[in-house]
Amino acid sequence: MEYQTTLKKEITKSGKGLHTGKQVSATIKPTDPCNGIIFKRIDLENPVEIPASVDYVVDTSRSTTIGKGDAKIATVEHLLSALKGMKVDNAIVEVDGPEIPILDGSAHVWAEEIRKTGIVELPQERTYTAITENISYNSEQDGVEMIAVPSNDFKVTVVIDYKTQVLGEQIAQYSEKTDYTTEIAPCRTFVFIDELEFLVANNLIKGGDMDNALVFVNKQLSAEQLQHLAQLFNKDISKIKVEKGVLNNVKKHFDNEPARHKLLDFLGDISLVGQNLKGHFLIKCPGHTSNVAFAKLIKKHLDKVAKGPKQYDLNKEPVYDILGIKKLLPHRYPFLLIDKIIDIGDDYVVGVKNVTTNEPFFQGHFPNQPVMPGVLQIEAMAQVGGVLVLKGVPDPENYSTFFLTIDNVKFRKLVVPGDTLVLELKLTEPMRRGIIKMQGRAYVGTTLVCEALLMAQVSKRQ
Repeated sequence: MEYQTTLKKEITKSGKGLHTGKQVSATIKPTDPCNGIIFKRIDLENPVEIPASVDYVVDTSRSTTIGKGDAKIATVEHLLSALKGMKVDNAIVEVDGPEIPILDGSAHVWAEEIRKTGIVELPQERTYTAITENISYNSEQDGVEMIAVPSNDFKVTVVIDYKTQVLGEQIAQYSEKTDYTTEIAPCRTFVFIDELEFLVANNLIKGGDMDNALVFVNKQLSAEQLQHLAQLFNKDISKIKVEKGVLNNVKKHFDNEPARHKLLDFLGDISLVGQNLKGHFLIKCPGHTSNVAFAKLIKKHLDKVAKGPKQYDLNKEPVYDILGIKKLLPHRYPFLLIDKIIDIGDDYVVGVKNVTTNEPFFQGHFPNQPVMPGVLQIEAMAQVGGVLVLKGVPDPENYSTFFLTIDNVKFRKLVVPGDTLVLELKLTEPMRRGIIKMQGRAYVGTTLVCEALLMAQVSKRQ
């Protein structure tokens, strides 16, 4: 079993914001389990909390920006990537300005600080959500192709190809076995000289300098252009040279550092789904816009799956077989309407009823076109719910469960011989004074056939 984590103590780093040029500080603080990652603008008169979720992304033009109302925080992707890569599940990030400091243009500083500070386990299990079918996103205009496929692990493969000799095609890969601190975190952002000139001319990277990015030169630079660069970044022109298509502002950590940085960005952006994912993500030429669009698509798909029936392995060893059920419930033939319990927790239970042509009620209920009576489907639900209630009673044979109300009943599809009913019951509120309220749903395969809100009373037999 894995447990959720948070930091041992808080971390604070300060520096310039890439886009605003303003000095900003960000403090990562420990927090409770199940809180996730929450950003907080503390410089505002009324501090605003912004969850790290695709639902709060407001801009992806030059970085990933989240916001709520008028409060915004830009350039969150590198810090999110570090938290993801270092397996920090819960934290509050307090920021005293409109963006996270760019630092060296990578996630290295954050990852190192997290490593030195350490993380602690929390008393709550870490859960994972599996990608169970292919999910794809494409943008022909941007040359982006993305697909998530089922896998037992979390893996990412990034390919970039901008059709330039200076960069060429590059591949980077990440898995749960990758050392994030050494293999991914140090990889800095990169830019082509044409983009750099546009950004500077339009005053869009006020905090940019030649120490926090790789600059790729995809055209011949004249002496005048080198002079212009020197003035822009306050550098000695004699120290600005082009080596193999890269300005010698910084040395590359890896030959495929740009691809690794794109992977770094993707880890930060995909964490905005808000769940620990299991799947293999195959990504070509990603950017923040496509990353966030893909994350939204995945979240929408997972939300839809979560609202539908959970897929159960009906062949696995049951929690309670028919003999175990008889020890808990007083029902017997012909009115014991469940065959096994396949899953159970503190507030939910899942049972199975195999509907056969030999059911006694088919003798009189449309014998020429047998259909399971709806009231018996509800009764089967109630019996499954009874198992949930009575499993914790030391002497269940001395208790009975009786209906008080049945509300919002809907029969959506006929149940016939050969069907296997999967009956899900979940408490809608804690049991009080022997009164239980449960939401019941019955499925055949993935099709919802019946649902109802049940209220019953558990009482000791006289």
